Amino acid sequence: MSDVEVVASAETPRAVLFDFGGVLTASVFASFERFSREVCAGDPHAVVNALSHDEAAQAALVDHECGRVEDEVFEEALAGALAAQGHTVEAAGLIARMQQDLHPDHAMTALVRRLKEEGVAVALVSNSLGRDCYTGHGLDELFEVQAISGREGVRKPSRRLYEVACERLGVRPAEAIMIDDLAMNIRAAQTLGMGGIVHSDAARTIPALAGLLGLDPEALGAEPATTGT
Repeated sequence: MSDVEVVASAETPRAVLFDFGGVLTASVFASFERFSREVCAGDPHAVVNALSHDEAAQAALVDHECGRVEDEVFEEALAGALAAQGHTVEAAGLIARMQQDLHPDHAMTALVRRLKEEGVAVALVSNSLGRDCYTGHGLDELFEVQAISGREGVRKPSRRLYEVACERLGVRPAEAIMIDDLAMNIRAAQTLGMGGIVHSDAARTIPALAGLLGLDPEALGAEPATTGT
C-alpha cells in the first residue's frame, strides 16, 4: 500500500517480530500528547521535546530502557527537563501517567494469534518504559519469545535486540519481518536483511503484512475488499 512503508525480507519470511507500544497498543505519541496538554499548560509537545532535546532526560531514557536505572531515576530526570521548560510536574508515577492511554489494540493482538494459527513464528521486541508497562496485556500468552530491552541490556535501534529474538525463534534475521511504529527501527532491521512495516494502524498493516507473507489478508483479519458498482 502506498501509504505504508513496507520492505520485503531478504529471504522467504517465517517469523514476524512485533513492537509493543504504538503497535499492540494505541499510539504512544498520542498518549504523551494528551498528558502534555493536561499538565504542561496545554502544550502537547512538552514531553517529546524534553526527551528529544534535554541531554539529561535523553541519557536517563537510554539507561532506563537498557535496565541500568529504575523508573524513579528516569522520572526525576524527565520532571527536571519539563521544569526547565517552565512546567512543574510531579516526578512520582510520571511514567504511568504518561502512558495512561496505551490501551490494547485488539485488532493487532488478534493478528498475532492468527499468525500463530498460520504457522508463522512470532516474537515481541520492545524497548521497555516502566516496570509495569506490560502488566495486564497478556503478552506471555501471546509470545513465547520476547526480547525486552530492560532485560537484555540493549535497546532498539541496536541490531542486537532483533538478533536475540531471531535466535530464540530459530530463524535467520533475513527470514523475519519487523513491525514497529518508528521508521528508524525498521531501517535498523533492514541492515540485517529483515523485512519491515512502519505501523500506523491495523487497517493498513494487516494487508501489507499479508502481502509480504503471501497469505490471504482476510485470513489475518483484514476487512473484506469492497468493489464499486
